[in-house]
Amino acid sequence: MISRLLVANRGEIARRVFRTCRDLGIETVAVFSDADAHMPHAAEADHAVRLAGVKPADTYLSVEAIVGAALGTGADAVHPGYGFLSENAAFARAVLEAGLTWVGPSPEAIAAMGSKIEAKALMAEAGVPVLPGFTAGPGYSMDDLDRDLDAVSGRMSGSAPERRIPLLVKASAGGGGRGMRVVEPADDLPGAVESARREAEAAFGDGTVFVEPLLRDARHIEVQVLADRHGTVWALGERECSIQRRHQKVIEETPSPAVSPALRTRLCDAAVTAAKAIGYVGAGTVEFLVKDDTVAFLEMNTRLQVEHPVTECVHGVDLVELQLRIAEGARLPESPPAPSGHAVEARLYAEDPARDWLPQSGTLHRFDVPGVRARFSPLPHDAAHGLRLDSGVEDGSEIGVHYDPMLAKVISYGADRADAVRRLATALSKASVHGLVTNRDLLVRVLRHEAFRAGDTHTGFLTEHADALAAGPHGAGAPVPAAEAQAVRLSALAAALAQAAANRAAATVQAGLPSGWRNVVSQPQRAAFEETEVAYRITRAGLRAEGFPGTSLVSATPALVVLETSGVRHRFAVARYDGVTHVDSPLGPIRLTPLARLPEPVEHVVPGSLLAPMPGTVLRVEVKPGEPVAAGQAVVVVEAMKMEHRITAPAAGTVSALNVAPGRQVEAGAVLAVIEEQK
Repeated sequence: MISRLLVANRGEIARRVFRTCRDLGIETVAVFSDADAHMPHAAEADHAVRLAGVKPADTYLSVEAIVGAALGTGADAVHPGYGFLSENAAFARAVLEAGLTWVGPSPEAIAAMGSKIEAKALMAEAGVPVLPGFTAGPGYSMDDLDRDLDAVSGRMSGSAPERRIPLLVKASAGGGGRGMRVVEPADDLPGAVESARREAEAAFGDGTVFVEPLLRDARHIEVQVLADRHGTVWALGERECSIQRRHQKVIEETPSPAVSPALRTRLCDAAVTAAKAIGYVGAGTVEFLVKDDTVAFLEMNTRLQVEHPVTECVHGVDLVELQLRIAEGARLPESPPAPSGHAVEARLYAEDPARDWLPQSGTLHRFDVPGVRARFSPLPHDAAHGLRLDSGVEDGSEIGVHYDPMLAKVISYGADRADAVRRLATALSKASVHGLVTNRDLLVRVLRHEAFRAGDTHTGFLTEHADALAAGPHGAGAPVPAAEAQAVRLSALAAALAQAAANRAAATVQAGLPSGWRNVVSQPQRAAFEETEVAYRITRAGLRAEGFPGTSLVSATPALVVLETSGVRHRFAVARYDGVTHVDSPLGPIRLTPLARLPEPVEHVVPGSLLAPMPGTVLRVEVKPGEPVAAGQAVVVVEAMKMEHRITAPAAGTVSALNVAPGRQVEAGAVLAVIEEQK
């Protein structure tokens, strides 16, 4: 029996495992890096061990440090969560050699599936359908490309080599979109291979990559498996994971709206075959690409998945509890619980749509999702519907640059798909997320898009529907906020009135007079934001706001404003922080950036300066001083939040200044280089 469990991970998955441990009476041990010293997971465990440093290699990827933490705290078992070392056979072996219980499959099973290259060969031998592909190692050349394209194109179509076959470069270890590149035309493959190798090495400690044909607009379908030590293997239905951006899942659901009973049987049988082929034990996921009649094995994740909550909702199980009981030697019943209802999960990320979805860091001042019935655990057994929240953050959490920018997973369960989707879209639209820019608006718009509601999804969904999901007021290519333009202006008016109320509350003289009161009518009061500007007067007859006919002020406090427009009252909750104001109302959540009446002097930036978009480490400098560059050419590559960010030349020109070198730490806004534009 497990009595004290160390979770070798961070954030929401650590908290998720802790929750089940509390229910089972198992003591918990957290590990935390210096960057995570004040994060919730470090405070919730019974014991917590500092892993000195902030880099993953020194902390959450350090086998020696984590096994030492387990032994030092008297833990008798280790749960890896997902990501980091969760699919590292050497880590599993080290845990077992230390005399601890490993909550997961055997090191041999992890090794068999840990290399996607070897896994594909093993699955093909077992009769599971796979796509052709080839390994691309260091120094991959154009000669290698000609040889490999010959083999791949012939197997795909029986034709001669075709250099325009769309290809996908993938990291052999790990997942989550790290080390993955789409390549078209194929001539770009050598450069993509090198970039993918570096990113995979940084994220997983293994830079091996492979290449396979890209099935455009296929569905990404996965099957949850669970196996005990006595030969029983469950397949708990399929999950639809096709809504992706940069090959990273954004929205997942179960069951898939497009999987027929016959296809479900085919997928589940293939998943069970895959698990049995390697003697799998514990929770795992077998992933497939599905397009028309083509079903192709992608990979097997030898761990719990980020999206496991949707399966828990539909099947009424606690997968973490089952993982722990299997690790203790328990038997599974012959068959899993029957599914019921529908569940959908959305991943909320701190990222800026106006800056090509760049990850964001900073303070999360407030985070609240209304109507949540469960946190980090399955919904009550008698629940016909409900919302679940799994989050690694709380009010006041600091989001740094060292780890993945996912803030939370919001999960909705309903009697059917339409019910679950509607509940999730409404919950996200009403959530208070203050202090950081997020992908919340994109999630809401996807969930409310008619094609998504019809179940017409595939891995190219966001690209196909880019016009409907993008080009909003936050900049080209950015999602349109959930509220329309007039709602933005009403929210700005409410923010201005709340600020005026705050000013009067703080006044020491004549605090009872309305803000801006004049015996003789003069100019209206104005409030300027980056997003819009409003002008208004408070008169004896009440509120007079320019551009808002039929709008009256019902009440105003520093935190709550009630406006009546055309006979309908709207409540606006207003929260102000340094440099940003958040307004939440039934019209939609609005983020406003106030403009200072008397702006502070700012440092002059030379035209053509390339600025660091966020704090990070310079990985590579792709140019030399005085070198000519083309528009869009990479100049500097910065690593932050486990991803590579290419800083490119905005126009053709010459490198007139180069201020960084590989390995240098840079702050957001630092001038990396200067491009003197061609005249």
